[in-house]
Formats: sequence, C-alpha cells, structure tokens
Amino acid sequence: MQPLGQAGFSWHLRLTAVRAWLAGLTGWRGPAVLGGLGVMAALALPPLYLLPLLLPAFTGLLWALEDGSSAGNAFSAGWWFGFGFSAAGLSWIGSAFFVDAQQYGWMAPFAIAGMAVGMALFPASAAALSRLVFDRRPLSGTGRVLIFAALWTMTEWVRGWVLTGFPWNLIGTVWTASDAMIQMAAVTGVYGLSLLTVAVASVPAGLATPDQKTNSGWFPLVLAFAILGVVWAGGQARLAGASEKTVPGVQLRLVQPSIPQALKWKPDLRLGHVQKQLEMSRASSRGAPTPTHIIWAETAVPFVLSRAPGLIRALAGAAPPGGLIITGAPRATPPGVNPERVWNSLQAIDSKGRIRATYDKFHLVPFGEYIPLRGLLPSGLFQKLTAGRQDFSSGPGLRTLELPGLPPVSPLICYEVIFPGQVVDRKNRPQWILNLTNDAWFGRTAGPYQHFAAARLRAVEEGLPLVRVANTGISGVIDGYGRIVGQLELGQVGVLDSPLPAALAVRTPFSRYGNRITAVILILSMGMGFLLASHKGDVR
Repeated sequence: MQPLGQAGFSWHLRLTAVRAWLAGLTGWRGPAVLGGLGVMAALALPPLYLLPLLLPAFTGLLWALEDGSSAGNAFSAGWWFGFGFSAAGLSWIGSAFFVDAQQYGWMAPFAIAGMAVGMALFPASAAALSRLVFDRRPLSGTGRVLIFAALWTMTEWVRGWVLTGFPWNLIGTVWTASDAMIQMAAVTGVYGLSLLTVAVASVPAGLATPDQKTNSGWFPLVLAFAILGVVWAGGQARLAGASEKTVPGVQLRLVQPSIPQALKWKPDLRLGHVQKQLEMSRASSRGAPTPTHIIWAETAVPFVLSRAPGLIRALAGAAPPGGLIITGAPRATPPGVNPERVWNSLQAIDSKGRIRATYDKFHLVPFGEYIPLRGLLPSGLFQKLTAGRQDFSSGPGLRTLELPGLPPVSPLICYEVIFPGQVVDRKNRPQWILNLTNDAWFGRTAGPYQHFAAARLRAVEEGLPLVRVANTGISGVIDGYGRIVGQLELGQVGVLDSPLPAALAVRTPFSRYGNRITAVILILSMGMGFLLASHKGDVR
C-alpha cells in the first residue's frame, strides 16, 4: 500500500481524535452523546430524510462498541443509541394521548419513554453480539462492519415478530426518499436495504484505526459508495422499463374527510361525519372518469352497520351502480349473543345495500385496541385508547377477497401493512393490496409519513399496487414499483380519483421467497465478515 497522502493523513488524525474523545467521555456524557447519535440516525427517516447524518451516527456507534471494555459496555452503548433513535423516531405516539388530554395527556412522556426503553433493547443486543464476535475473532475493519450490519439487521427482523412484532422505522426505510433505491426491496425486502444502509454508514469507522499507516481504509469507503451507486443505477434501469398498465374498467375514488380524532366518536357528530363523506363520494368527477368503486378509511363509519339498516341504505345510495363502497366500520355480534365480541372491520356494500364482503383486522395494537394480559391486571388499571371499553377481537388472519368489478385484493387495516412478507395470503395471491387506516391519532407528526413509507415498501416487495385510504392522510395510490401515482396530503380534505395500477406481470423474488431471502443475506454477510479475518486490520 502507498503511504497516506497529506490530506488523507489529516483526515485520519481528525477522525482518530474524535474517536479518542468519544472513548474518553465519562459519567453522563457518554450516554448523552450516544443518545444524540441515535437521534441523528432517526432524522434520516421520513419525513426529513437527512441521510448524511447516518454516517456519523453509525460510525460513532461502531467506535463505541469497539472501544468498550466488554460486551456489557457495548450493550449499554447500543441501548443508549437505540433509546435516542426510538424516542426521536417514535415521538409521534405521544399525540395519541392528547386526543383526550384530560384523561390521558399525562401518560404521553411515559409512553414515549417506555416505548424507547423497550425498542432500545434491539440495537443493544446487536451491539453486544457484535462485541462478542469481535472478542472471539480478530477482524479487519470491513469484516467488523459486515458483522455489525448483519447483526443489526437480524435484530430488526426479530423486532418484526417478537411480542406480536413492531417493525416500524426499519433503517432501510430511509431510502423511500428515492424511487430508484427502493427497487432493491423487490429482491431482498426492506431488510436487505437495512443491511446495506448500516454497512455503508459504518464503513468510515475504519478510517480511524489507531495504528493506521496506509490508505487501505479509504478503499472500503469508496467501494461502499460505489455499491450504493450500482443499486441506484439498477433501480433506475428497472424503472425505465416499468409498466404503466392499469386495470381496465376500474376507477377508484379515495375519500379523505380529515375528521379530527377528538371529534370522530362524539355521539352528536357521528352522523354528520358520515353525511360529509357521502357528499364527498357523490361529488362531480370534474372531467375524470366516473368512479366505479368508492373507498373510505378505517372506522370511517362510526356505527355497527348490522344494527343500522338505514345507514346501510344511505351507503348503498352512494355506491356506483354495479360497483361498491368499501369502508371501515366496527362489527359486533348480534344483540344477546354471548360472549359479545367487537371487530375492527372492512365492509364492502353494493348499490343494493348488500354487504358483499367483510374483513376483520387480526393484528391488533396493544393498549390501542386491546389490553394485553387483561385478566392478570388489576381491574380498571389500564384502559385502551380507542372508543369503548371492550377489547377488540382478532380476525382469522390474511385473506384474499373477491369483490365485484375488482381484481382479488388483500385487505389490511392500520399497521398491518408494516410487516414485511406478511401482507398477502401466499396460498391465494391477490392482485392488489388495500390498506385502510386512521392516522388522525398522530396529528401532523412524522408518524403518518413513516406509515406511508412502509406501505410503499410493501408494494415494491410484493410487486403489487397498494391503495391506502387514511382519514386525515396520507392517502394514495402506489404502483407495484412503489411509485406514487396520486396522493392526498396530510390534513387535506378531498377525494382522489385514480385508476388502479395493474400488478407486475412477473412476481418479485421477495414475493416468492419472503423472509427466507433475509436469512440468506444475513448468513452471506456474516460469512463474508469472517472471511475478512485479519490480525493486521484489527480495530480496537
């Protein structure tokens, strides 16, 4: 190798000084800086997309877990990083507690902190496992980066299913800033994007090797950004040949009334909310084709339809002839049936007032739609945030609905759309995905943007168009490449008339093999990391 040039040597000295400063922090300063690095990483998520901040964030974390004296110290470093990342990235959950501020507002800071405490365990585990591997086998800087990136991604995958799962703000989501970059998800899923993101963002750690005397540290950095360029170019090439086909004879109308959550369930206002949406559904198309199917958001009808025949007739009157009005509404067992059960449901009603299909949400939100372990908790200690005191019941699982005039569809309600590889029935594959949600709980925060970004990634992974209808936004039509065909902005009152994009003619690899691909890329990354074992490149 050639000696470092003057500029390269200067950079080496500066980065080594920063690394030494980070390692020398004592008391509260270390956790504060690591938490700040986590916050920096969160700022790369939607809606800000400050991607350059990922470089100092993950480089600093890798230095911290390398320079610690034990796996326990690495766990602590990862935990503080994860706490900052989750507290910043999930701060929007506090808004839900201010919908009824008098009763629940005091809980907001505890909810945010509690969520961050739990979510931080996953980065902490990745950091501790990485340190254990480093201690057992010396690795080059690049080898360490690959091991760390693989273990981070593995803990993201675990987060997607443990304790019912919460794969929100997977770090690969940052690439929804670019249509081209997210095309990789068609092959690897979002977890492949996460691995790539952490690996590239951590590579600069190798530039501050304490005994570095050559310019070898720069080659991995150049290679990492070259790989990003290849992924972008591949995505551009895929989009250049992308189909623009739509489903013949289908014209959707998405209705976004933007009803504040604090008003949504008030007894004296509920009928007015329905009437507003009926009027929006009947509004002129203004030169666009007449809608064949009208879609409302999650619980857009705040009544049990089976107990309101007059309301069903009103909805039928707004349904296009031969088409449907598809809406979210609670569903309940008939009066007198025990035990009484309630579901968060989607129902499709035709112009003759017949309910043609029903879907019940199966992935319920803890403390939002049900109280976990309610039978073991003191009576009245916890109450769910949604209307009514009774817990929602869980539906049977993923389904493919056959609806008049539409291709087969996979319905999803609320955050059911955030689970990679778990959004369609693989035994009865649909031709599109319909996501009804109500993000009014989260106001004008980052939450709705992050939710929308997750939906776009599911469309790319499955190669299926996705239609998302939200009470307050963001509603939109997304094609099978993750491109936004049309959308209604957060807080906007209006309707979106759009054709339904056609499903991709050829299934994506991820749609065929799902998270088995995740396992393969993790094994390959770990293997490559071990192959780069080298005492000479050891970073301590």
